[in-house]
Amino acid sequence: MELTVPVTLAVLGGALLHAAWNALVKGSADKELDTCAVAAGAGAVALVTLPFLPIPAAASWPWLAASAAVHVLYFAFLAGAYRYGDLSYAYPIMRGGGPLVVAATAAFVFQESLKHSQWLGVLLVCGGVLAFATGPHDRRATLFAVANAAVIAAYTLIDAQGARASEAPVAYTLWFFAANALTIAAMGMMRRGVAVPHYLRRHWLRALAGGACSVGSYAVALWAMTRAPVALVAVLRETSVIFGAILAAAVLHEKLTRRRLIATGAVLAGLVALKL
Repeated sequence: MELTVPVTLAVLGGALLHAAWNALVKGSADKELDTCAVAAGAGAVALVTLPFLPIPAAASWPWLAASAAVHVLYFAFLAGAYRYGDLSYAYPIMRGGGPLVVAATAAFVFQESLKHSQWLGVLLVCGGVLAFATGPHDRRATLFAVANAAVIAAYTLIDAQGARASEAPVAYTLWFFAANALTIAAMGMMRRGVAVPHYLRRHWLRALAGGACSVGSYAVALWAMTRAPVALVAVLRETSVIFGAILAAAVLHEKLTRRRLIATGAVLAGLVALKL
């Protein structure tokens, strides 16, 4: 498997979608309810699309169940990180740590080895991503973000296995989002009660927009993992922090500092190294 130009461009497009829905959640007044809304919107998008797709192979179902369980932690930690920290601080920590774990374990899990230049690219991208996390912050934001980095590594490995076993990576992704929506909605109802359906009724368009971005981003990533080394796709996907920094500055009025511009240069240099 190789990281081709079409796959690279597709993953970069997915990275933009991922940054967009994270900015949407960060910009909301209630992070927990908005996280539930995005999950519900993604589930709705999945349910509308699933009748037109094949059923994933049975070998992928255990991976699907495991992924849905792990993603409960992902959404909980995501809401916590954005409750206490800026998008431009929490997002890079969450996205920068996971791929390092994936790259280190992919050789054992998937029997995929990287060239020296690609390892350099991994380190440059992940280092650049982590360098975005600057400025004053709440310690709780750091704890939630670091915990979510570990969760991201776990579900990336799980879903890469599941997508490859499914023989239908897009359908696998949509089944995951349908199952995940039910799980997150149930947890939201237990915590917030009728506030969840009331919020969805008022913000259904926002939920669908965020959900569509979430589904599109992850479907592209899992499709790419069936055609290129998992570690490289996982790292390439984290270029979403560049888009996140731009959105944070343009929409949320967070500062785009000199350090973050230098970090962007490191990420771009890493992308070049990944293709060598």
